Amino acid sequence: MVPLFPAGIYFCFKELRDEHVFVILYGLAASYFAGVMVRLMLTLTPVVCIAAAFACSKLLDVYLRNYDDIVGVKKASENTLKAGGVDAKSSKSSNVSSSMKRRDSIKYNGIWHSDSKLAVILPIGAVLALFAWHCTWVTSNAYSSPSIVLASRNPDGSQHIIDDFREAYYWLAQNTKDDARIMSWWDYGYQIAGMANRTTLVDNNTWNNTHIATVGKAMSCNEEVSYEVMRRHDVDYVLVIFGGLIGYSGDDINKFLWMIRIGEGVYPNDISERNFFTDRGEYRVDDQATITMKNSLMYKMSYYRFNELFPAGHAQDRVRGTGIQSKPVKLNVLEEAYSTENLIVRIYKVKEPDNIGR
Repeated sequence: MVPLFPAGIYFCFKELRDEHVFVILYGLAASYFAGVMVRLMLTLTPVVCIAAAFACSKLLDVYLRNYDDIVGVKKASENTLKAGGVDAKSSKSSNVSSSMKRRDSIKYNGIWHSDSKLAVILPIGAVLALFAWHCTWVTSNAYSSPSIVLASRNPDGSQHIIDDFREAYYWLAQNTKDDARIMSWWDYGYQIAGMANRTTLVDNNTWNNTHIATVGKAMSCNEEVSYEVMRRHDVDYVLVIFGGLIGYSGDDINKFLWMIRIGEGVYPNDISERNFFTDRGEYRVDDQATITMKNSLMYKMSYYRFNELFPAGHAQDRVRGTGIQSKPVKLNVLEEAYSTENLIVRIYKVKEPDNIGR
């Protein structure tokens, strides 16, 4: 679609009727907004398909037309004009007859030659057929593999379903109050609201950057600062995604730098991205991680009791490919409420002020 889209816009400019102006304006506006935010590619898709189809139609229209008939009619018209006073009906009949007699002897070269037609039509047909097959394959895979259910393969080749997300949302729906408020990164807001029916601080439709930065601050700061933020916003539970145990790379530690950057943009006095990197400029989570990293709420929630799953001194983060600090992680303001089978989703309950330190 990428090379055909501008070609379709070009053909719209050449004709420039009302419908073509609409496609041009739609294409320009959608291209701009898709460039600003990649998820708006969804709004760009329809006009790309329309413009690309227009370009294909124009190209095939040239090579699929019968130019023998067109030339014959043209010759007949020219002869009619030359005949002058001759009866129009008889002139037209004779000229058409003459042109039909010469059709077999006329040889068309260049883009109208039969070889040229085949050289263009066959590849375009193959590409369109391949594109239709590709779209069907992508759609079938996208809709048959929901994002909350992960699939992997066992050593024997059989499929293994990882159902941690649905498991965690079901636990929230069954074991928390109806008015419980959940704090998580905005990526999971819709899922929590839709599947657990619980309120979240931010979700996929949050446009207020300060709200997102507030969650980023709570995740990036130490427990004391984070607890103040959570209490101010009446947070009951905190949910984090952690893939270090089974190697799920789309976890919150890998997204953590964005939480830090967005939080620093609004709260520069509380957060500094530089403090999360070592002196050599490395982003680490092992023994060489910075003090700021180890004290952050996100780090503590992710690696809390993680060492207990391995022999002493052998805790391994399979996403980052590194060992984890041997010193156990302690939490003072949160208590572990629930962790899924593969430890992908971890839910913590915010302690009441009277229970801090217990």
